[in-house]
Amino acid sequence: MPLQSVNDFVIRFANVNGSGSASANEMFARAVLRMGIPCAPRNIFPSNIQGLPTWYEVRISEAGHLGARGGTDFMVAMNPQTWDKDVAGIEPGGYLMYDSTKPLPASKFRDDITVIGVPLTAIANREYSEPRQRQLFKNIIYLGALSVLLDMDVGEIEKLIAEQYKGKEKLFDANKHALHLGRDWVMLNLEHPIGLRLKRSNKVGDRIFMEGNAAAALGAVYGGATVCAWYPITPSSSLAEAFTRYCNRLRVDSDTKRNKFAIVQAEDELASIGIVIGAGWNGARAFTATSGPGISLMQEFLGLAYFAEIPAVVFDVQRAGPSTGMPTRTQQTDILSCAYASHGDTKHILLFPEDPAETFEFGAISFDLADRLQSPVFVMIDLDIGMNHRLCRPLAWDDARKYDRGKVMTAAALEAGKEFGRYLDVDGDGIPYRTYPGTHPTKGAFFTRGTSRDRYARYTEDGAAYADNMQRLLRKFETAKDLVPRPLLANAEKPTKYGVIYFGSTSPAMDEAIQILEANGQHLDRMRVRAFPFHSSVSSFIADHDFVFVVEQNRDAQLRSLIVNECSIDPVRLVPILHYDGTPITARYIARSIGEHLDALKVTPLRKVVS
Repeated sequence: MPLQSVNDFVIRFANVNGSGSASANEMFARAVLRMGIPCAPRNIFPSNIQGLPTWYEVRISEAGHLGARGGTDFMVAMNPQTWDKDVAGIEPGGYLMYDSTKPLPASKFRDDITVIGVPLTAIANREYSEPRQRQLFKNIIYLGALSVLLDMDVGEIEKLIAEQYKGKEKLFDANKHALHLGRDWVMLNLEHPIGLRLKRSNKVGDRIFMEGNAAAALGAVYGGATVCAWYPITPSSSLAEAFTRYCNRLRVDSDTKRNKFAIVQAEDELASIGIVIGAGWNGARAFTATSGPGISLMQEFLGLAYFAEIPAVVFDVQRAGPSTGMPTRTQQTDILSCAYASHGDTKHILLFPEDPAETFEFGAISFDLADRLQSPVFVMIDLDIGMNHRLCRPLAWDDARKYDRGKVMTAAALEAGKEFGRYLDVDGDGIPYRTYPGTHPTKGAFFTRGTSRDRYARYTEDGAAYADNMQRLLRKFETAKDLVPRPLLANAEKPTKYGVIYFGSTSPAMDEAIQILEANGQHLDRMRVRAFPFHSSVSSFIADHDFVFVVEQNRDAQLRSLIVNECSIDPVRLVPILHYDGTPITARYIARSIGEHLDALKVTPLRKVVS
């Protein structure tokens, strides 16, 4: 039985990298949004320039589920290389659209799906003479075919084409013509629409459609960053590039036309974090954008910033590792390497945003936290958030908000005779006062060093002075627990002795997984962790449940390990739910994995009878 659904299905485009399909596929997703229907696209692409398989998946959900669901309801199969895998991934009763210019044997299809053949190459060859034109316009032709099959509002697609080629009438006319070539062929030759349909709705509301890396860059601008030092690395490069664009618009003096920012592409990642630390020491708000391999190279300087207590912000857009790993695949795989970055005893602040809106907010507050705590702060994004457009709430900013520059000793305070010791804990919160270079001509100076020192920054290798300093750094870390974003909790519909902890880009899939589990009578209280160090509510949440599932996208259960280590939790009580093939975790995977554990926990073992 063919699938029947309105505004609730998954469509996947299977293409070849470099074929020009990305523009048409994104246009499809944007047209769905223009029809008022929530959707979440995900671009799955290789790390080479051209020739390897690429997929573009669009989750369409009027209910607002924006995580990956799992399975494909409609497959647009445009890549012979991946045909077998693509066809195998279609749900029973689903649909397959392919280029039928060349006939395929029956063995290439499945009996339980609806096959839709459209001679895309033949249409393109008939209309266009140049090979590149044929390839590019074939993508628009299949977009036109889809618009009829799914009963889309073609006017929205035409508006998007007009916006893309504004002022280029010939290109607009050519693309519009290609769009209607596909529409006309389907209307003349196929039954339409199919069982999957798109119907205009109003569920998008005031939400915006934005990439996480762009949101992070804008958060850095609003957070007061004036220095960015970076080295290109997938998937973080677009963050620095977006920061450049925003600064050129927002950080140029209107009178003098001079830039009020500095953006440096360094020779490598170690140099970039060095520049950031130097700028932070000098009083500027500075950051770098990188990924796992860059974090590995920055370890020495991150230790210096921690020990010398210098503010710095690192946007880590995580990808699959180790080593080069899979540069264009997503994972949550840098948790431990960032939490304990550098040798010796270190603990760093980590922020875990769930979507572009929170990435903007955390990107901005990270600079307040870095200044307040005089320490590196990591904003832990990943490729799924950073390089994909996501529907999210509008970005908000209070123009009356003032930056928190932390404890900075002023020239007036020094002149008045206030005692200054660079590493002196006068308030008991572990955070000392600092001075900016040049604050006072004779007072408030100190030597910044990566070696051991006393409370007044004087070099010493005395064990007691070293231990005193290390204990103060721990007090500061305790203070951070009440400064970072707190976890968010939600109770199940019914009382339960089981809970789940999750974070970051796992959130949208987790929300839908909870609904699937509840429909099966399996209930979980849930906690979304948003920062490290962990607030005391994390330990309390675990203590209130017999077992807690920890859902994350890495092999080694890194968040679970961090919780066990930092909260002194019995590991047996934390059940890992792990997904690490480089694709975004799906609601079905989470629900199935947790459901199997819950079913096993209900089984009462047979007692051995003693005769």
